[in-house]
Amino acid sequence: MTRQLDDTAEPSRLGAGGMPGMERRSAMDAVRMRIGMAISLGLLQPGERLPDQEDVALGLSVSPITARRALASLAEQGVVVRRRGRAGGTFVADSPPTEVLASLSASPAESQAVNRLVDRRLLFECAVTHYAAVNATAEQLDELERLTRKMAESSDWSYYHRMDEQFHQLVGTASCLDTAVEVYHETLAELYDYFIPYPIEKLHKSNHDHIALVAALRTRNVEEAVEVSRKHVDILHRTMFMGLTEGGA
Repeated sequence: MTRQLDDTAEPSRLGAGGMPGMERRSAMDAVRMRIGMAISLGLLQPGERLPDQEDVALGLSVSPITARRALASLAEQGVVVRRRGRAGGTFVADSPPTEVLASLSASPAESQAVNRLVDRRLLFECAVTHYAAVNATAEQLDELERLTRKMAESSDWSYYHRMDEQFHQLVGTASCLDTAVEVYHETLAELYDYFIPYPIEKLHKSNHDHIALVAALRTRNVEEAVEVSRKHVDILHRTMFMGLTEGGA
């Protein structure tokens, strides 16, 4: 289930201060940063249409009011533009102000902290995958396969992220590791707070790992399943924003 955060409540986990190097920022500012960095890195192109406000909220795991305020703020600063009519919506500006985009970035300390969070997830991912290969039911495997098809059919990053989150949560549940699964889900949720929009082509390529993982789980091949999961998470060091800003991916 996708989490819903409201910037009128407690700060977003993105920068909530739970790890050394994390900066405190509201959920609205976190959304602004994630969209701004995607534009700076060329993941969102000038003139590209963003998903509808509700889909932005779901894709970035925030409340609709947070997404609305973040998009309104970015529009005021000229980073995005809003157009009315049948072909309207929110679009990346043709020439977003460079000084504004420069302010929407993570600090080196924050990037290092997220790398440590990736390492934490890597440990959990290998463990839950091992036991999912042993304990997953036929129904759970069928649902995982259904989610891979949903991701393959997705046409934007928002829908893909929601299906991706459900997929990994179900792998954790299928492990039957009881309370340890809750800790895994918490770590997964923390890391999802740092994902930024990616071109759907890149996400579809990532989905190949999901498909390979389901195949390994079906044959109860523990070693192969764990290796697929290890590579799938380890690459985040180079494909999340802290890697992209250093020339990775």
